[in-house]
Amino acid sequence: MSTLTLNPGRLTALGRSELTLLVRNRAALSVALLMPVLMVFVLRSTLDGAQGAAAVGEATLTGGIGMVLLLVVYMNLVSAFVARREELVLKRLRTGEASDLEILGGTALPSAVLAVGQITVLAVAGAAALDVRMPLNPLLLLAAVLAGIVLLAGMSALTSAVTRTVESAGLTTLPLFLLTALGSGLFVPLDRLPGPAASVCELLPLSGVMTLVRAGWSGGTDAAGLLGAALTTLAWVVITVFAVQRWFRWEPRR
Repeated sequence: MSTLTLNPGRLTALGRSELTLLVRNRAALSVALLMPVLMVFVLRSTLDGAQGAAAVGEATLTGGIGMVLLLVVYMNLVSAFVARREELVLKRLRTGEASDLEILGGTALPSAVLAVGQITVLAVAGAAALDVRMPLNPLLLLAAVLAGIVLLAGMSALTSAVTRTVESAGLTTLPLFLLTALGSGLFVPLDRLPGPAASVCELLPLSGVMTLVRAGWSGGTDAAGLLGAALTTLAWVVITVFAVQRWFRWEPRR
């Protein structure tokens, strides 16, 4: 079976089925819808007073975009992959016509669409509420968000391989969440870290994406910085795809 073929019809059908399951799971849906909003308020209170009003507003919104990606895509999808694996859904799907990529992509599709929708609302309504200018380069911002979705969908599939139950997903997703929140510029700007620490944090999985997000919103990043962020993101995508192909689990460990 080819793992790289992609049929839009099958992908949409799988995504529709996954959306139905997500809507029925009220706990997962509530976390996906409400937690990013709550985390944005936490992020704003953390940054408040540290910078000027406009800078705090932009930092809140770009940090909020990162929170949406982490909570709606990464953490939600880890639970989804584990649940479908333990229920033998993935194993049954794999015996049909759908390719591996279609199965994984169909599972991730509702979370990806939900994340894009939330980020759109956050950008428009948040900018109005906080009296912040709209993104200077919306195409770059969109590209950064899509790259983040692809990367974190892969990371979620990889994390699910070491997650035995849905209940333990909160623990296995915590390391990447904390590393990203503290080291990729969501809460603490990288330029405020000591030189060696900033250099290391620039290589974290979501650091490149967040650099592109901030550049798309407020600019101020030179061509070399954008190229470095793009290459870092691409490298992590390639590494993640390889790791998923090698270690992703399609059925429960007995």
